[in-house]
Amino acid sequence: MAEPRKRLEGCTCLIVGGTGGIGLASARRFLEEGARLVVSGRGDESTGFAQGQLDGLGPVDMLVADLADPEAIAGLVPKAVELLGGRLDILFHVAGQSGRRFGDGPLDSCTDEGWDMVFDTNARGVFLTNRAAVQQMRGQTIDAHGLRGTVVNVGSVLGWSPSPVLFNTFAYAGAKAAIRGMTLNAAATYAPERIRFNLLAPALIDTPMSTRAVTNPTILNYLKTKQPMTGGPGHVLDCAAAALYLCEPASRFITGTVLNVDGGWCIAEGQHGNG
Repeated sequence: MAEPRKRLEGCTCLIVGGTGGIGLASARRFLEEGARLVVSGRGDESTGFAQGQLDGLGPVDMLVADLADPEAIAGLVPKAVELLGGRLDILFHVAGQSGRRFGDGPLDSCTDEGWDMVFDTNARGVFLTNRAAVQQMRGQTIDAHGLRGTVVNVGSVLGWSPSPVLFNTFAYAGAKAAIRGMTLNAAATYAPERIRFNLLAPALIDTPMSTRAVTNPTILNYLKTKQPMTGGPGHVLDCAAAALYLCEPASRFITGTVLNVDGGWCIAEGQHGNG
């Protein structure tokens, strides 16, 4: 009996921000499911670590691109397309950055530097990769699944489900809300051309970027009621599984959706203190 077809068999994919956390977990799942993959990262020690984690799982190339460098981000998709043999079926944009150390915080104290950094590395980064991807995909033939391409971006529930006592970063919330708006606008615009856009929106996930939060006793106590499905931070594998579904051809009829991967965050009241 023939082995069942893998979920991303024959698909070419670029993961932007795939060298750690949700991106790296997703890269592993995509390779396990038969994708031909290009992974981008910042070029620090995480790139070598990711390469070691992915070696042997399937065909993968690594590219370096700094989110703070618009030219590097704008050139990323063409380089990936070349490595992937001339076609890009999937763009999964995971990369993002917190601006807390640059002065992001509540509106009254958010600094200009914090605002600019967060929007440049989050909203502008998505704009640049998504624009390059859709320019590529519009020129591609429709595949056997009826698609020219699929784009999945990563936002955050903080863009529309704020928690100001413990997670009050105004610029970050604004940038993630902007990514939601951009994703839905693009979904509406390019659906007639058979190009899908969807948004993955995690709550607090245990990743290197969230180390401060997931080691804070006050926040961990809050998550007992705010993310009641686990009573704590989510796992990167939860996000990788959701990303796989949104990217695979089996979800070809889904576009313009926001998938909250949040353990109940958006529908739970959450109790501070010992409640």
